[in-house]
Amino acid sequence: MDDTDLTTRLARDLDGAFEALVLAEQDLVYGIALRSTREPTAAQDVAQDVFVRAYRALAEYDAERVRALQLRAWLAQITINLCRNRARARRSRPSEVPWEASPLAVAPPADPAPRPESVALARESDDEWGRRLAALPDRYRTAVELRHVHGLSYEECALALDRPVNTVKTHVHRGVALLRTAVLQEANP
Repeated sequence: MDDTDLTTRLARDLDGAFEALVLAEQDLVYGIALRSTREPTAAQDVAQDVFVRAYRALAEYDAERVRALQLRAWLAQITINLCRNRARARRSRPSEVPWEASPLAVAPPADPAPRPESVALARESDDEWGRRLAALPDRYRTAVELRHVHGLSYEECALALDRPVNTVKTHVHRGVALLRTAVLQEANP
């Protein structure tokens, strides 16, 4: 189901279509929250708050405004803002929790029964990429994550981040360049 069909259904019957919205976008919301909070429980709390806020906002919007929404970008923006607010509230006690990949961050294995060594290597690779991504400045990390991990278009990223498209393209480009440099430095210490 595409965004247009879902926004039309939400505009017509919010209560009847809201579950479809949650099912369609829960991985996006949870993935962004997990990368930001680095805590599965906190990410679940953020995701729940995102959908509560989204429901309340949609209930207040007129049908025309609901139909005009770009749902993925809008939900990403709500998630990012909630995560930023949480981070501000917790600045006094930063946490070093290891990276955990969201369901969208890792392609499903080609072999339905992967061997233990391939699972271990994949997990190690996920951890390495998560560490590299987390080391990026926030403006680059968030742009790269939305574009390359969650697959949002540059326009959707721009809406979610409330920045011009060209700024988002620049942040993605610079973030990817920093990731490339990190990989090269690790390969040639």
